[in-house]
Amino acid sequence: MDSPGQLTRFGALRVPAYRQYFSFTLLSMTADNIEHVISYWVMFQTFRSPALAGFAVISHWLPFLLFSLHAGALADRYDCRRLIQISQGLFMAASAAWGLLFLTGTLEMWHAVVLLLVHGFAGVLNAPALQLMIHDMVPAQHLPSAIRLNASSRQLAILLGPAVGGGLMLLFGPAWGLLVNVLIYFPLTILLIRIPYNGHAELGPARVSRRIGFIEGVDAVAAARTDPRIMTMIVLAGVTSFFVGNAFQAQMPEYALALGADPDGTWYSILLAANAAGAIVGVILLETSHLLRPSARSAIVCAVVWGITMGLFPVARSYGLAISLLVVAGMFNIAFTSMAQTVVQVLAPAAVRGRIVGLFNTSLLGLRAGGGLTVGILGALIGVRLSLVLSSAVVVVMCGALFLWEARAEQRLTDELAADRLARVSK
Repeated sequence: MDSPGQLTRFGALRVPAYRQYFSFTLLSMTADNIEHVISYWVMFQTFRSPALAGFAVISHWLPFLLFSLHAGALADRYDCRRLIQISQGLFMAASAAWGLLFLTGTLEMWHAVVLLLVHGFAGVLNAPALQLMIHDMVPAQHLPSAIRLNASSRQLAILLGPAVGGGLMLLFGPAWGLLVNVLIYFPLTILLIRIPYNGHAELGPARVSRRIGFIEGVDAVAAARTDPRIMTMIVLAGVTSFFVGNAFQAQMPEYALALGADPDGTWYSILLAANAAGAIVGVILLETSHLLRPSARSAIVCAVVWGITMGLFPVARSYGLAISLLVVAGMFNIAFTSMAQTVVQVLAPAAVRGRIVGLFNTSLLGLRAGGGLTVGILGALIGVRLSLVLSSAVVVVMCGALFLWEARAEQRLTDELAADRLARVSK
């Protein structure tokens, strides 16, 4: 990976193909969040079912836990453009079906379950393919910038989705709002017909393994273990996701209540947006200052700071302090996740990059389901404020252990290289 001095601010956006790809991917992710906003609202109004709301969260993350590795294998095996287009088709079909069911007043519980599952599978299918595509578009020195920007687009979409979704509901109503939302997926779908990249430029005419199954997991783990930094980043992603992840967002109403009355929900909405806003600020700082070089150690240090900040958030006594902590947490969250993604994607062998990215997504996204246990269920027993403090403390301790392990692994590698050089000189 290049040193900061070699990098250009927002370097990836200077590449025309990537600039267009980033913009249309952002549109697609915004449409994804618009669907969440409108469909969750109508489900609440129609069924008033906490169980269905819980299933909505499970259906979003469980596919990442179960099928990210298979999605990565597909990205290794097939044209990534086609995989993304298939996922776009599933997203559009889900939005259109929601809209038609709302419009005709025929929505039933089983419809909601099926559509939530379709949406979840669409998300897991396109994740590795979206990441592999950028390796064809940008030169190596701009790859960290491209990965950071891709990660930030998800956070920006989280900010834009509720605003645009709320606007569509006000202008057109929930049903027509979702039917209009289908159109927002089209720009990326059409772009993928025109661009010449397929996510496999580095492989040339070589073909990758056509096996998809348990053996793919063995291959991915074996490939990841060839460089300790890859495995360290996968473990880091899993630790932070399982113990905290984004589970605190589901508990945000209770955190807001602990901070004081909020009858109209304004402060609650600001708390929800603060973390995503911090992530956007973090990307801007990383792109413009280059203070932190993408590395395994830097990612672990940022994760430690994130864990400390998340542990302090639930004990904040005022909205101002709580919002400030969430903004800082968002900054360090995007820092360590984008660095981890950069390390994994840059070091992964091209022939198995999709599977390693899938393994990383399993850890980073799939294990977020664990936050429902560590923050949610534990919170029901001891209170959500204390559960988040304890879960964050576990993250800090485990990340500290990872830092020591990484330092020792790097020292061993340095010693081995020195011994190898000495052996060559002595010959």
